[in-house]
Amino acid sequence: MLERFTNDARQIVVHAEEQARELRHGQVGTEHLLLGLLSRPETLSARLLTARGITYERARAEIVRILGDATGGDIDAEALESIGIDLSAVREKIEEVFGVGALDREPRRDRRGALLSGRRAPFSPRAKKTLELALREAIALKSKDIRDGHVLLGIIREGEGLGVRILTGAGIDLSELRTEVRSAL
Repeated sequence: MLERFTNDARQIVVHAEEQARELRHGQVGTEHLLLGLLSRPETLSARLLTARGITYERARAEIVRILGDATGGDIDAEALESIGIDLSAVREKIEEVFGVGALDREPRRDRRGALLSGRRAPFSPRAKKTLELALREAIALKSKDIRDGHVLLGIIREGEGLGVRILTGAGIDLSELRTEVRSAL
């Protein structure tokens, strides 16, 4: 199915995967697809969402508020210390084996800037359904490819994921947004 995605739509999916990995969420959800849409400000979806007050920063902050951000070390450090793991001893051993500052290095990135460290996060059932619905929207609109707007329509049509909850929580009329996206495609 990804072969039918335009370059922008592919980049949205790639960015969604990166966001899930960066936030250390176990899987890519509809909320990460929403972040992917907002990460490409030149696209139809980003323009329509931004015009309604949904920015990348606002959506990400809401996701972190609801799901948390597993990248914060303080909570993890306290939890490990509570079960008897001395983090300073672990750091010393890692630096002895891998070199001073090994834990402080930036993660490796490919030519496009995508993170290379870590495995790919799997897609949640709702995110998979959203991408399937994006394909159905494209077919219904007689489009030969799947565009960013189709992904937004998929999020709206899926209707229960965190992506759509963020939109409705911001007071967005989904029916009105759906109509505007469909007419623009």
